[in-house]
Amino acid sequence: MNWTERISVDPNVCHGKACIRGTRVMVSVVLDNLAAGLSPAEIVRSYPSLQSDDVTAAVAYAAELARERIVPTPAGAAA
Repeated sequence: MNWTERISVDPNVCHGKACIRGTRVMVSVVLDNLAAGLSPAEIVRSYPSLQSDDVTAAVAYAAELARERIVPTPAGAAA
């Protein structure tokens, strides 16, 4: 999945947050919905401007960010 074809960042759209291209649906909204347990099909039903490949692109984008950035975890947290 080449997420760059489906994710855009435009300072004039959603305050420059990463969005699904051609929409105002932020990648973080898609990821929050996945984290809450919604399936990709449920997300697409909730946001009719999205396609299932957009959900996959959001996950690929998040994976790319995770490779580039370390987020500290609380001391003693289970790995």
